[in-house]
Parts: sequence; C-alpha cells; structure tokens
Amino acid sequence: MLLKDKKALIFGVANNKSIAYAVADIFKKNGASLAFSYVGDALKKRVEPISQELGGDFIFDCDVTIDDQIKAAAELVNEKWGQVDILVHSVAFANRDDLQGRFIETSREGFKLALDVSAYSLTALCQAFEPLFSKDASVMTMSYYGAQKAITNYNVMGVAKAALEASVRYLAVDLGPKGIRVNALSAGPLKTLASSGITGFKTILSTIEQKAPLKRNIDQEDVGKAALYLASDLSSGTTGEVLYVDSGYNIMGI
Repeated sequence: MLLKDKKALIFGVANNKSIAYAVADIFKKNGASLAFSYVGDALKKRVEPISQELGGDFIFDCDVTIDDQIKAAAELVNEKWGQVDILVHSVAFANRDDLQGRFIETSREGFKLALDVSAYSLTALCQAFEPLFSKDASVMTMSYYGAQKAITNYNVMGVAKAALEASVRYLAVDLGPKGIRVNALSAGPLKTLASSGITGFKTILSTIEQKAPLKRNIDQEDVGKAALYLASDLSSGTTGEVLYVDSGYNIMGI
C-alpha cells in the first residue's frame, strides 16, 4: 500500500481507456483517496460512473482554461480534504485540423488553444493548489516523445508538450524548497480518445513494435505503474524529470 492515506486529484479522465483512468486505478489499489475533475455535463456523465467504480470521494467541475473555475476547485478540495498529496495532470487538446498536414499552417488561435490547454494549465493548477500541497507532495503530468522530436502529424501538440516539459523543470525549482516534486511521464503511443485524433496513428504503433528495444507497444498499466513510482515515496529524490515509458523507443538512433 504505497499510497496509504494519500489524497490524489486526477485531472483528465475521459473514459476507462484514458491514461488517467489507469493511474487512478493503481493509486486506489495502493491505498489512495481519489477525486476527479470533469468539464461540463457531458463529461460529468462519463466521469461520475468512473469515480463510483474506483471509489472516488467526490468529483468537481473544472475547465482548466478558466481561472475562476480552478480557484473554485481549489476551494472545494480544501473544504473536502484540507490538503493534496498527489496531483495528476493528464489534460491536452488541439484542434483536429492542427494535427495533420504541415505544422507551418497552424493558426494563431490554434496555437494559443493548444498551449493554453496542454501546457499552461499545469502551471495554473500548481498556482491554485500550492497552498494545499502537503510536504513531499507529488505533481505529475503526461507528455510524449513529440516534445523532443518531430513526429508526423503531431505538429502543434509537440510544441505544446515541449512547453509542458520545460514548465515541469521550472515548477520543480519553484516548489522544490517545500519538498514538492514535479515530474512528467512520457508515454509511448496508446489507443486513447486523445490519440484517435492523430492522423496515421496505426503507423506509429507498428513502428514502435518494429524498432523499440522491447519490441512491443506499452499499455495503460505500464504508465500506471510508473505513475505509482512518481506518486510514492520511492521517488523521494526525483523531480524535474521526464520519465519515458515507451518500451525504450526514445533511446534509438538510426
């Protein structure tokens, strides 16, 4: 029970195929209390049964692009729990049109949207929840190799993930004196609601199987196990890092 008596906020569950779902599931199995965010009534209908299935304490509405909603969420969590030990940021979005063709054709509005939702939201959440973080709290976010290398059709999301990974380093410096760790998990390609919007995704999966050292694609459980490490005291000396969970694909050259 690596997370006994720990309180974990989960941002970004969309369905039971989500990375955030796998993370929440393994957290619960290791003793954590859970609370889940949702955005609007449509997603509430998806998140509510997931929270019930995993024994969540409560759910709350929070659009991470709206500061007042983030503030209200922090106030609610303070009222319910008083403190937060783990914050999982698994939130990203870009217009479908910006995830195909040439990156150079990205619109200004599309760029702003992707960076706001996918990168700045982590900073916004850390701002709001900093007073609630317990000593030695763990914050983690979800990245992808497209932050480091140009991936076909990943386009503006790759730029957003690069900004996210840089944000992890700067947040780790700011929150480190309080014992709070901030890290990123860079998962290999997974069949999720988010990945369904990436053109040519099946080709990416087959490439990993051919070229990664482990000769297989990862699954959600692989990411959940790595998240458990980052959430627990096992990672007490780890912060500002990007932990790859991609069957080793990121180490490969030609």
